[in-house]
Amino acid sequence: MIIIADSGSTKSDWICIDPENGLSIFNKQRTKGLNPSVISKKQAFGIINKNPVLNQNKHFVKHVFFYGAGCGTAKASNMIKSVLSDFFNNAKVNVKEDTHAAIYSTIGLNRHPAVVCILGTGSNCSYYDGHQIHQRVVSLGYSIMDDGSGNYYGRQLLRDYYFNIMPNELKLLFKTRYEMNDDLIKKNLYKNPYPNAYLAKFAEFIILNKESEYIQQLISRGLRSFIDNMLYQYQTEIKTVPVHFAGSIAFFLENEIKEIALDYGFKVGNFQRRPIEGLIEYHLDLLKNN
Repeated sequence: MIIIADSGSTKSDWICIDPENGLSIFNKQRTKGLNPSVISKKQAFGIINKNPVLNQNKHFVKHVFFYGAGCGTAKASNMIKSVLSDFFNNAKVNVKEDTHAAIYSTIGLNRHPAVVCILGTGSNCSYYDGHQIHQRVVSLGYSIMDDGSGNYYGRQLLRDYYFNIMPNELKLLFKTRYEMNDDLIKKNLYKNPYPNAYLAKFAEFIILNKESEYIQQLISRGLRSFIDNMLYQYQTEIKTVPVHFAGSIAFFLENEIKEIALDYGFKVGNFQRRPIEGLIEYHLDLLKNN
């Protein structure tokens, strides 16, 4: 059996497939995210080890394909590979950055050139020329990058709430929906693990209140910042190739992205909310063609 995993900072999805018939062996499993930028090797192993279904089947797994946020450097990738090799001790383990998952899930085996964007808990952008992936920006993480992502919008909402920029009616809704205890917020931001995932939880507020002019302006600023800083690293390429999007933020802001794309003059391609679904098709097609 083979396991395909798609991991962000918030969560990881695990699918187990029988390579002989392409059928799932057990239901999709979900664990916390395994981003090596924000958790330790011990924490990563503990997260996997807590899942009873993965534990029961770990000795039967022959191959693991892991795609994860924060796995873009050799050190980070090797840390996750070590954890997975220790846990799935009979399996060959392949670890790649989540940009590969976004590309494979939106493009498939057609291998046509495209620019592929990730807008989920974090954000990223890369160009796939049909053979290789090209990235022109090294991500320095959620605290100073990740424009247009879930944690970006969460951070902006909290700032606007405390700086009294958020309209009063929305402030009341925000305070009702979330625990706005100052000490708790600071604890989650500066002491607890997964501060980026904590920030991203607030992003649902922009999806639920999109009719607000304030929210529309906030959405527009985030998307335009992402385009100006990330997508326009590939300003030449987007004149001739489609731009695909992966991640929940992109999925829920599809209409807004398409509208802004008209202003910037690039062609929007596919949207994939959960890359794991496209990854299943990709690996099954690989099996058929090999």
